[in-house]
Amino acid sequence: MGTFKTENPGNQPVWVNTSNCKACDICVSVCPAGVLGMVYEPTSTLGAMISIQHPESCIGCMECELSCPDFAIYVADRKEYKFAKLTDESKSRQEAVVANNYMSLNEQGAK
Repeated sequence: MGTFKTENPGNQPVWVNTSNCKACDICVSVCPAGVLGMVYEPTSTLGAMISIQHPESCIGCMECELSCPDFAIYVADRKEYKFAKLTDESKSRQEAVVANNYMSLNEQGAK
């Protein structure tokens, strides 16, 4: 059985099918570049939803896509997108997101 990858919605390095996402935050926890974060979403079962906060920092490692149990997050094909290099800034941002319980640093009440 193959997997179905939704079409890239406009030259994005990473995108989410929020109707499939159950907001487990696994993808946020494995992203080494601090691209992802959870945002408060009162209509979500868990009260949060994944948000792509820093797409320009995506390194194309595919850890988020490979770890998603619901096939809800996708990474662009390396032949179609030029990904960033992993920087100290993006590593630091990821550490801060993890320390903030995987919530986006842009969220109200974030550390």
